Amino acid sequence: MTAGLSARLNRISTNDRYLIVPMDHGLTMGAVDGLVDIESTIDGVTRGGADAVLTQKGIAPRVHPNKNDAGYIVHVNGSTTIGPDESDKRVTATAEDAVRAGADAVSFHINVGSDHEPDQIEELAELTADASRLGLPVLAMAYARGPGVDETDPESLGHAVRLAEELGADVVKTGYSGDGDSFARVTESTRLPVVIAGGSKGTDRDTVEMVRGAMDGDAAGVSMGRSIFQHEDPEGIARAVSAVVHDDASVDEALTAGGFVEA
Repeated sequence: MTAGLSARLNRISTNDRYLIVPMDHGLTMGAVDGLVDIESTIDGVTRGGADAVLTQKGIAPRVHPNKNDAGYIVHVNGSTTIGPDESDKRVTATAEDAVRAGADAVSFHINVGSDHEPDQIEELAELTADASRLGLPVLAMAYARGPGVDETDPESLGHAVRLAEELGADVVKTGYSGDGDSFARVTESTRLPVVIAGGSKGTDRDTVEMVRGAMDGDAAGVSMGRSIFQHEDPEGIARAVSAVVHDDASVDEALTAGGFVEA
């Protein structure tokens, strides 16, 4: 690992643990709640303990003044919910574009098992090669997703995270299998740090219990979007999740840390 790669990984994590808040949903879904005033949301989640935030490159000028020295990741592919096929993620930026936007890392979404997997494999391989030349970490968002694919099956998730490692990623994000024991089968499939996606928005307790289960299954953290940035108290829920990821807190301890009496 080069000094530059190591330094940039440190900027998006704390002691090899990751709390990333992706907010690239404006491309996918439009200016939904939490993203209209994205400046305030970024300020809140980073005050709450997020190690890094993630957006498309065009939002970079709105990120840097508000991220409280947290890391910044530029997402480099995407699609929309109103387009013909949301699984057909198209390239939106290069590694060089991300560097010009002030990014500490890039991220790329691949649906393993989808009809678009072959193209996305080629694109992720090209991205990791370009990023490696720049000492820029790559977060692969590798989901088990496609016709007939069980998106929570640990074997399928394990295949997805191993694919990310095989293609040269540095950190991998994937879906959650539902409990710590089964998720341990996912994390043992790769030497990469594995972070879980947030999934559908539930109660505060649901969110924290999911994070606790993932960490018990040897996850390295979370990359959690709507459950944090659309929360009525983004700073509080970020603080609760951070307590689990960074302080090994129990569910009740984390909820207390976030200021939630009951969830």
